[in-house]
Amino acid sequence: MAAPRPRPPGYVCTECGATSAKWLGRCTECGSWGTVVERSAAGPANRVDAAAVPDDRRAVPITKLASDHAVYWPTGIGEFDRVLGGGIVPGAAMLLSGEPGVGKSTLLLELAARIASTGARVLYVSAEESTSQVRLRAERTGALQPTLYLASESDLATILGHIEQVDPMLFIADSIQTIASADVSSLAGQPSQVREVASALIRIAKDRNLPTVIIGHVTKDGQVAGPRLLEHLVDVVAHVEGDRQTSLRFVRTLKNRYGATDEVGCFEMTGDGMTEVADPSSLFLAQRGAPVSGTCVTVALEGRRAMAVEIQALVVKTSAPNPRTVTNGVDSSRVAMLVAVLQQRLSLNFAGHDVYVSTMGGMRLVEPGADLAIATALASALMNRPAKPRSVVIGEVSLVGEIRPVTQQRMREAEATRVGLTDVVDASLETVHAAIGRALLPAAPRGE
Repeated sequence: MAAPRPRPPGYVCTECGATSAKWLGRCTECGSWGTVVERSAAGPANRVDAAAVPDDRRAVPITKLASDHAVYWPTGIGEFDRVLGGGIVPGAAMLLSGEPGVGKSTLLLELAARIASTGARVLYVSAEESTSQVRLRAERTGALQPTLYLASESDLATILGHIEQVDPMLFIADSIQTIASADVSSLAGQPSQVREVASALIRIAKDRNLPTVIIGHVTKDGQVAGPRLLEHLVDVVAHVEGDRQTSLRFVRTLKNRYGATDEVGCFEMTGDGMTEVADPSSLFLAQRGAPVSGTCVTVALEGRRAMAVEIQALVVKTSAPNPRTVTNGVDSSRVAMLVAVLQQRLSLNFAGHDVYVSTMGGMRLVEPGADLAIATALASALMNRPAKPRSVVIGEVSLVGEIRPVTQQRMREAEATRVGLTDVVDASLETVHAAIGRALLPAAPRGE
């Protein structure tokens, strides 16, 4: 048999597989930093011959495999269990990301304390804080438990030694970008280090059937820092959202092999830690008073949960040559499109006006079902006509001014009725003009 032909010299990107003749700090194909390595470091140079498959590992028809369901281990935090799909699955690897100061460590310390309160051993390794700092936060939040073990360590081998010594039932690493392996020459946080550390921790999680939660940093764009391989390796990817100036926090699943994706848990950051908010609709609508122009209520669908959210708009005259459009919690391009529809289909003149649109409570609306509510709030602010006190507006707006129905309409209506919103304005009115006329109070007579 002829000898295998070796690969030509060069470099390859471990993220996308792109090749280059020289080393590059950033891959020209996928844009990843620090992923271009020599071919010899990326993998073996020769082809691999087929190996004999043992009898106990032979491939079998899928119809003959047992359908074992994942066993969920409730954490005691209802909102977190909702996000995970019912609880923690033994052997699962979870990645929790979020901006600095949003409450990732506080939430996981509360999770560790809840699990430890059942008598289970929990190992919490902090590579960013000392054990005394974690202890102070645990005292403040009431998370002191005798079976909760703390360690401040950034060396991967020592962390694996802690796991062998403690033999925990839950392991938490804070954070993966600050843990380094001595077998990799690069600094902590580099893609090669993140890959090595993540692979080792996930391998331990699978071998020992140990549920593992890893905290990950984010970039300025809000993406998980490090190689995309990290998100592919773990079983669950969750993200903590919320404005640090407000107390409301949302935990959103972006990937879940054991449950629904895009599920949302609602928490409130208090002096005693993270508190569950089981009824976010009442929280968003708690301080609503007399009808005011520029406000409108819609019911948004987050995962399998319907939540009533108030949208506020402000339209102000300006002498600047380029009026501004400022948004908070909604997509600015979506607002610009709705302003254009209102100008073209309803002849509302937004020229020479600054437009401000915001959601209450830090809620982020990404679904098109909030289009009609945003348009109604904008028209209400421009015409100075408040919305009816018990109205709720639901629907997607097209460029031709038509209202399209949204998914889970019955669930949204049921949630609106539960919080006392009985006048539903939706796609049954067909056009934006008819819907806004139905949702707003009549114009006040001149002179008032």
